[in-house]
Amino acid sequence: MTQRRRRRTWWPGVLAALALLVTAAPAAPAAPAVAEVSRTPVTVPALTDWSPESGSYAYGRGTRLVAGTGAERRVAGTLAADLRAAGHGTVPVVGGGARAGDIVIDIRPGRSSLGPEGYELHAGRRLSVTGATETGAFYGTRTLLQLLAQSDRVPAGRTVDVPRYKERGVGVCACYVHVSLPWLENLVREMAYHKLNQLLLELKVKSGAHPEANTWGYYTKDEIRRLVALGERYHVEIIPEINSPGHMDPWIENRPDLQLTDTDGARQPSRLDITRPEAFAYYTSLMDEYAEVFPGRDWHMGADEYMLGSDFAKYPQVLKYARERHGPDATPQDAFVDFVNRVHAYATSKGKRLRIWNDGLTGANTVPVAAGTTVEHWLNVAVEPSRLIADGYPLMNAAYALYLVRGGFHTDTEALYDQSWDPRSFEGEKLTSSEGITGAKISLWPDNGRGETENEVAVALWPALRHIAQATWGDPRPDATYDGFTARGTAVGHAPGFRDLTRVPVADGTYTFRTSGGRSFTASLWRTADGYATLRTQDGCLEVRGGKLTLNVPLQPGVEVTPQACYPASTLQRWELAPAGRGGYRLVNAITQMTVSVTDDGRLAQYPPDQRTPAVWHLT
Repeated sequence: MTQRRRRRTWWPGVLAALALLVTAAPAAPAAPAVAEVSRTPVTVPALTDWSPESGSYAYGRGTRLVAGTGAERRVAGTLAADLRAAGHGTVPVVGGGARAGDIVIDIRPGRSSLGPEGYELHAGRRLSVTGATETGAFYGTRTLLQLLAQSDRVPAGRTVDVPRYKERGVGVCACYVHVSLPWLENLVREMAYHKLNQLLLELKVKSGAHPEANTWGYYTKDEIRRLVALGERYHVEIIPEINSPGHMDPWIENRPDLQLTDTDGARQPSRLDITRPEAFAYYTSLMDEYAEVFPGRDWHMGADEYMLGSDFAKYPQVLKYARERHGPDATPQDAFVDFVNRVHAYATSKGKRLRIWNDGLTGANTVPVAAGTTVEHWLNVAVEPSRLIADGYPLMNAAYALYLVRGGFHTDTEALYDQSWDPRSFEGEKLTSSEGITGAKISLWPDNGRGETENEVAVALWPALRHIAQATWGDPRPDATYDGFTARGTAVGHAPGFRDLTRVPVADGTYTFRTSGGRSFTASLWRTADGYATLRTQDGCLEVRGGKLTLNVPLQPGVEVTPQACYPASTLQRWELAPAGRGGYRLVNAITQMTVSVTDDGRLAQYPPDQRTPAVWHLT
């Protein structure tokens, strides 16, 4: 999936917007134009049925959170923490009756019209949030937080707010280039704040069963547990993906015995040999290991682009295998579908539901994909969305038009908004009904891994995130203009607990960097436009260079950090100063996400932080 470089060019202007968008939660701004023509409070997604009443609810020093049951108290506890993080003070969680100024959290399973995620919010002398489920009540508190981000007074009134689609998501390929954990944590908080509920992560978990697969950039199991716990707290399901049988090189580049071999005898490290039982056993063992840290209900196997840049004719063993299993009329595509179905059966046996991308479903197969497999549609191929729905497959819209690619195509959010884009608009087909469509998501891919830094990606992401939240929850075009819609995002700001990752902790200037072991160098430090630091020594700017490139990024541990000719556009010359305690800092490369260590012979080199102790630098 990381090689989707088609049709469009990169949307410029990222840096110009950085200072405005990638900030801590802003102070309450003036209400946007939409508030002047309607008494409906401003939120993202927009409220659709606000019924105004006279007066207002006043949040103040005496406010309490009133909650009874365990589920209500969990929602209240999360809200209390978020109120504190947003600067609204410490609010106690209490039981019993409510009084003026209180916020009441109420879960009533009998309110079936609210569904599993809807809520009712009523503001008057006190404010109440009611859901039929814990998730519904939680989403009501997200609306409340957005209102309080603008004013401590909420207009009196009532709304019932229910999503139109059950799956509202973001996909991130952290599959080759490592994406930092704080960045992903910011994303989870932002998703929940805007009522998005599904985060797909294609990534590598450091394996204990298969250490030969532990090439960078993996995540440790403890890191994943931390992220999943945050997702559970904020009602964001985190769905893991190990792409197969294509794009398997992160896992099998050191396993030639599992690589598909072509008619020239060349092994293909990106293609799993689906004809070998050992390949299926290897893949399912990885599924088992992921289940240790991903307790959710869904498993994504990718299943895209297996023959990207080639075709089945180069691999006659695949056709032979298909006919042995499915008869003389079988096609090579049947072997592919057979592998998908075997993974489906295995996932089902473990209580998981399978998801795949759509492009492998070309219509050339005689064996059908197993019933119940969710298909995520990103590419216009022979089997159209309407056919998939007619055949009974749950269908998610993951259109290429919603992509953000590092160094490549960025979704044109303004154009989509002006077109009133909604999840019925697939690549190649616009459906008239939403029946059978589970929802939609935006997708982030690192095709040119050094093309943009994480902070630059964040700038492009936030408008797209707010748009997909609006288009999947409610009316896709609540404001007459895109400027009116973006004003909503400005009004509600970022989620409580959002961390400003653009902050450089020291001022620009010339410093001596010194470790406790005596290694030192002198460099001029200045902040880059995207919130990192460039370090210029007398011989040039420090850069990671050398070794094997993956997606245009030097991801090989042990590669040296050396002075090179200073080039402001080089993202590999950008560094994060990560606090390390006692006034020290670790140097983390903005692109490789590896830390600088000092080798035994005194050289500077990058390593994953769990492979070699990072150097701690003190600046004078």
